[in-house]
Amino acid sequence: MAGTVRVDARRNHDLLLAAAREAFAAHGTDASLRDIARQAGVGIGTLYRHFPTREALLEALLRSRFDALRDRAGELSAAAAPGEALLEWLSELAAGSVTYRGLPESVMAALRDEQSQLHASCAGMRAAGGRLLERAQEAGEVRGDVTAAQLLALAAGLAWAGEQSADPQDMVRNLLSIAAHGLTRTAAAAT
Repeated sequence: MAGTVRVDARRNHDLLLAAAREAFAAHGTDASLRDIARQAGVGIGTLYRHFPTREALLEALLRSRFDALRDRAGELSAAAAPGEALLEWLSELAAGSVTYRGLPESVMAALRDEQSQLHASCAGMRAAGGRLLERAQEAGEVRGDVTAAQLLALAAGLAWAGEQSADPQDMVRNLLSIAAHGLTRTAAAAT
């Protein structure tokens, strides 16, 4: 009987994640948890047993994405052009942030709240981006007064602007290109 319970619990967990992925993609991160449970074919109590908060559900959906961004920053840290590596990582972060409407706000809120279940994943991603930023600054390719927190706020802003567009990915690419000019040392020296 215990094996059946574990199998059912795992199945419910997976069904909830699949339903949440669809609901968040369609309605944003504020999608109804009750509707997610209904779509998964379980009761709201089952959802809360698996994911006690909305942040816990988001964290379960986003952990692998944020871990991949953290790992990607590690790969890019060996690039010959640290400024370009930073911009590539920032582009991937911003482009991925338009997956769910409201995600940029959720990430920024999680970074401010160490008790949030999403905090550790977001903080790890920010730290990895911070190391790329430091490398680009040390190479003189990025302004020295930019912080990792500002970099994530920039990505969140780009993603938010992308959410307002009919073509979010294109908007993010275009705005990042504009923002990149402001990140360079030559642009800062000219002002």
